[in-house]
Amino acid sequence: MKALAFIVRFLSGINQVIGQVFSWLTLGIVLVCFTVVVMRYVFSAGFVWMQDLYVWMNAVMFTGIAGYTLLKNGHVRVDIFYRKATTRFKAWIDLIGFFIFMVPFSAVLLYWSWPYVQRSWSFMEGSRNIGGMPGLYVIKSFVIVFAVVILMQGLAMALRSVLVLANREDLLPPSMRYEEEG
Repeated sequence: MKALAFIVRFLSGINQVIGQVFSWLTLGIVLVCFTVVVMRYVFSAGFVWMQDLYVWMNAVMFTGIAGYTLLKNGHVRVDIFYRKATTRFKAWIDLIGFFIFMVPFSAVLLYWSWPYVQRSWSFMEGSRNIGGMPGLYVIKSFVIVFAVVILMQGLAMALRSVLVLANREDLLPPSMRYEEEG
């Protein structure tokens, strides 16, 4: 059980670091977007690559922090039953949901996105906009990053559920335990 708790902490720790690093892209997005707007409306000038930049930064941020968002329980959840449920019931929902929904979703996403990303890398795809940024293939790779970080955090949640069902949630730090109902 200690090994499961270590894996939960390790996977959650990876998503914690990724989330904290990638969340700084928000500042970059705001600054680049602000610059684009000022240049366009004050100086009647602009660069297509700058418009690409803030859109691409947005894509990287949202796909990259998906696992972190799941770690922080920030994804939309229909919580008619979940919110007021006992800790053990939540653990069952998370465990079953991981195998029924998250694993198949991630597997399908990885299977279908791999050729898409591979094709983009094969010819070093860039922006379709004249004067746009090179490196679109890197951005497209974040579809795979999205699937991996979601799957990692889902596995951490499933293993946390196993610990709860085995009455060993005490092996996890308080920040990784289920919130008390009520």
